[in-house]
Amino acid sequence: MSVLIELGDDRGVPLDEHPPPLRLSRRWRVAVLVAVCALLGGAAPAARLTPSVALAVPARATVLGAGPLLLVVDPDSNPPTVSAYDSAAPDGPPRWRVTVPPAAGWFAEVAGDLLLLVERDQARGARMTTARSMRTGQQVWQRPERVYAAGDAAVAVSEVRSASEPGRRVEGTVHGVDRTTGATRWSVSLPSTAVLRALPGLPGRVLLVRDDGVARLLDARDGTEHGRGQLPPADYGPDNPQVVGAHLVLRHPSGDAVTLTGYDLPGLAPRWQAPAEPGELTMRPCQGLICGQDEQGRWAIDAGTGARVWTWPAGARWRTVAGPLVPAEPLVVLGMAADGRSSLVATLGRDGPRVSMVLPAGLTNCRRAGTGLICRDGTARVTFWPLAVP
Repeated sequence: MSVLIELGDDRGVPLDEHPPPLRLSRRWRVAVLVAVCALLGGAAPAARLTPSVALAVPARATVLGAGPLLLVVDPDSNPPTVSAYDSAAPDGPPRWRVTVPPAAGWFAEVAGDLLLLVERDQARGARMTTARSMRTGQQVWQRPERVYAAGDAAVAVSEVRSASEPGRRVEGTVHGVDRTTGATRWSVSLPSTAVLRALPGLPGRVLLVRDDGVARLLDARDGTEHGRGQLPPADYGPDNPQVVGAHLVLRHPSGDAVTLTGYDLPGLAPRWQAPAEPGELTMRPCQGLICGQDEQGRWAIDAGTGARVWTWPAGARWRTVAGPLVPAEPLVVLGMAADGRSSLVATLGRDGPRVSMVLPAGLTNCRRAGTGLICRDGTARVTFWPLAVP
């Protein structure tokens, strides 16, 4: 029995695998317990909760989060169907249900009043994007490539083929899409591959960073260039650089060390530099900050100044919950409770980490959806857990 849940571009684990339960040594369990007590001022974490909603779904269904909708793709119906539920109350009747062609995987996001539903092939690459009405599910247009939302606008790209990490690395040509008809409004050719990022802090703008470090800030509606700069050599990818508001943060080599450099947008003028710990480092936007995780723990910096806002040494062993990345909202992470079976839920924002609740044992594949988490339980159900977000 397998229920897949895909929400946004933050991939904690492959979607066709269930993450194994976290196994912590006794030393780490004690460390986590101490961290929780410190976070909560010595108080015990919240009691175990019951889900506010439990939605029964077909055994091999894929569950997708898309703004106010929770989509259930049933591959075993003939033909396959997509049912759209209210993400705040998914136990009610579906808002609409439509038939779709068979596909190996799916992805969904929202561009204004359109739902962009992406079909994936066996290699997890995009083979088709269908724009549908958010209200009725009716098809508006289709394109044989990946279409990304950029605020209310949309851009179509050819993804770099990769079985391990399809994402916002693109090649060929970037096309601006007319949301009404799906027609191409403008095009930009790429000499090699590039990273494409929509900018929530600058609605309707996209950042295009080529492998040679040339970065361009484009208007997704008409292709107008609003900024250009030369970035240093770096491991460009879906999570590097990161953009929060009108600031860009890039991780890159600097001599024998690793450096974080902050740039202003749209001009891409360098503003600050700070050293980074060597080794693996991940960065995510969190409530207007950049939250990072390295081997020493978790921390947050101000994207405009590079100043360290808070540090959480015990956060190194907490894993980020997958789901849509909303810079204005806190990041959500999961850790193991002292009993070794339950999961602690913490939010990371401007005030640092806050443990908000304890999930019972037996839940897997938890993802962020709207105002809470959706998780699989031991049956063919998806359960919804409201988040206490500061």
